[in-house]
Amino acid sequence: MSDDKALYPPVDPVTTGLRGHCPRCGQGKLFDGYLKLKPRCAACGLDYSFIDAGDGPVVFVLLIVGFIVVGAALWMEVSYSPPLWLHFILWIPLAIGLGLALTRMLKGVLVALQYRNNARPGEIDRGSDRG
Repeated sequence: MSDDKALYPPVDPVTTGLRGHCPRCGQGKLFDGYLKLKPRCAACGLDYSFIDAGDGPVVFVLLIVGFIVVGAALWMEVSYSPPLWLHFILWIPLAIGLGLALTRMLKGVLVALQYRNNARPGEIDRGSDRG
């Protein structure tokens, strides 16, 4: 990632990530399938091997979807007291649908932010360069 010498106009990482496009040029597709990343951008040739989104998108999705679904289910239970089968019919498909939709979008955003901020794995400072 540090040998990137090409000059590309800056793209908004949030919009680019939500659309699933290349974090450098904003044109090429980021995903090969639903969540699998392509090896490189077809438009600008950026190698995607630097990408390590890890579990970050899933954690955010769990927090967001959990807040929405549990909050709505609790509100509905307190307000209307529907039968248990209605809760299952409403909230399980909503949780699955929101989870699948948000996982792809948030993975794209985190990849674009990782590229934009030149994020790397953490390194331990050994103090060897002190003078």
